[in-house]
Amino acid sequence: MRNIPASAIRTAAYPVAFGAFAGCHGEQFRTIDLFGLSLSSASPEAAASHIVRKAAHGAKTTVSFINAHCINVARKSKAYREALSHSDLLLPDGIGLELAARMSGCDKLDNLNGTDLFPLICERAAVEGAGLFFLGGNPGVADRAAAWACGEWPSLRIRGTEHGFFDRDDEDALIERINRSGAAILFVGLGVPLQEEWIARNRDRLDVPVVLGVGGLFDYYSGRIPRAPQAVRTARCEWAWRLAMEPRRMAGRYLLGNAVFLAHAAKEAAAQRGAPALAGRIAKRAFDIVAATLALIGLFPIFLATALAIRMEDNGPVFFRQTRIGAGGRTFSMIKFRSMYTDAEERRAALLAQSDRAGTCFKMQDDPRITRTGKIIRRLSIDELPQIFNVLAGAMSIVGPRPALPGEVAQYHGRQWERLSGKPGITCSWQVKGRAEIPFYRQAIMDRAYLRRQSFATDLKLIAMTVPAVIGGRGAY
Repeated sequence: MRNIPASAIRTAAYPVAFGAFAGCHGEQFRTIDLFGLSLSSASPEAAASHIVRKAAHGAKTTVSFINAHCINVARKSKAYREALSHSDLLLPDGIGLELAARMSGCDKLDNLNGTDLFPLICERAAVEGAGLFFLGGNPGVADRAAAWACGEWPSLRIRGTEHGFFDRDDEDALIERINRSGAAILFVGLGVPLQEEWIARNRDRLDVPVVLGVGGLFDYYSGRIPRAPQAVRTARCEWAWRLAMEPRRMAGRYLLGNAVFLAHAAKEAAAQRGAPALAGRIAKRAFDIVAATLALIGLFPIFLATALAIRMEDNGPVFFRQTRIGAGGRTFSMIKFRSMYTDAEERRAALLAQSDRAGTCFKMQDDPRITRTGKIIRRLSIDELPQIFNVLAGAMSIVGPRPALPGEVAQYHGRQWERLSGKPGITCSWQVKGRAEIPFYRQAIMDRAYLRRQSFATDLKLIAMTVPAVIGGRGAY
């Protein structure tokens, strides 16, 4: 592997994330509790720097990498769970942990797999003068991985190597050899759970400051197994590459194991979020899909007539797309029937001073930008109907706070941000009680109240109130 430049496998640097776990010399980690484990997340650059500085300062640290397979093993093996409890740093590895965190509503986890961290650690160890010892792999594999690392960083100090097929009777001599080597970092590549159990059993006898369990890392850097192409890694599908490389050995881990892990992740999400709350979200989503589908079928004649009327008036586009802010501050493209002339956005700035609504949201009763057809479909709220497609796509719900413009969100203050904590909706509490006649500060209060007390019964009530509100037309312009 000497012909592969280090730059091709290094992970790009990005700012250190702030959080609960602070490393030495200012590096900081976010700590996220998942599957009963405290996972530490930071940028790869920060994690590698933290590990090498711990080694350089002689601070005893045990590092374990946690991926989907590790979670499956931990559920079955008490010895492995016990070994992990003695680790000082648990680093999330792979797309599985990222998906589980997302399902549980946790902060995003950085992918801190050992294979990507290895060159970063080697690079810093070469600068700090921290010696390395490689333990694991088939005979000769650790030697070739060490040769590759020295080829990339000539000043790197490899204090020793040893394959992973040693007898238990030879363990004392091996540990004595590692201690005499003067290594500051020990990479143990014996595979999960053997490596963690070996480290836990012998940690008190190891004088090496930093010990990491790194699985099959040496196989990649020795050239025994080719690493997935960068495009595959970027797509977070390296597991599929490994399956293709070693189908017989990896089939159980990835085909059956991934399904088992996702089931565990769903159970963890229910526990993290609260099963009743999760069931409520699932029911709301199911209702949105059914209601939106039925509405799309039932309202098709209105859709068709409206599209023809808009097209015939000025030969412009039927639909209007606009960037709005959804749940959690995420942007999405909201769809409406076009009710204004095609240059409406350019003319908006000149009309801001004539807004009928004080504060955040712009609204004008006799807006000259509205077409003749637009006045009719706005009066009957027909212009909002294409948002049914946004509901089906998952960006919106039937009931929820109305989606805001980015410029409006930029003016939020105090607790008004809380109206972004749920999916935006086609109808909401203030739309059925006056719409534009209600000032924005009151709208925000009503939205927050809905989100705190939302229920299926409340949604049905608001949907029922929407029909007479549309017919009455109060505040519709």
